[in-house]
Amino acid sequence: MTMGDETPVASLVMPVLIRPVLSQLERSSDVAASQTLRAALTKAEAVHPGFTYDLVVSLVRHGELSVNINESVLRLQGSANDADAEYRLARSEDVFQELNRKSAALKKILSRIPDEITDRKTFLETIKEIASAIKKLLDSVSEVGSMIIGPARKQALEQRKRDFVKYSKRFSNTLKDYFKEGQANAVFVSALYLIHQTNLIMATVKNKCE
Repeated sequence: MTMGDETPVASLVMPVLIRPVLSQLERSSDVAASQTLRAALTKAEAVHPGFTYDLVVSLVRHGELSVNINESVLRLQGSANDADAEYRLARSEDVFQELNRKSAALKKILSRIPDEITDRKTFLETIKEIASAIKKLLDSVSEVGSMIIGPARKQALEQRKRDFVKYSKRFSNTLKDYFKEGQANAVFVSALYLIHQTNLIMATVKNKCE
């Protein structure tokens, strides 16, 4: 897989894996050097989307490690929520803070999939939680939409919402296939798409409201 490929994990390596590591470095070592590294990687990712993904995959291959990147990044999302300010809204109004909570909650639940997918009873309960979290997120997005001024801005958020619904349906279909065929990686990828779409919603709200 190369830079620019349409894959959700490529867009998530930077916020889920790289930025939390850089934050730890800034707290425990040379702050200036860590910030320089952050700036360089952020710029490289902006110019060549997927750069950090290719970097991580190259390191894994060089080390001859057997790692499922999709599973690993999905699992890491659970600890990345608090560290990633890029997809957290700064506005203090309740509707925006509620969207922060609903976004983080959905991603947190999705991150549990790798640990729970092999336990059918537990996984079925998790699926119910995901469905509820998706509905709550969509309700919250609608409330935020009422705060946006201007038809073009409203349309941009509505498009993000439609895309999210499309990938939610795809996730549901992937789950049905999983219970027939047992392909866990397909579920991981579909969950990562949902996380990516959630991030796109948050980024759009930040762009249109802050």
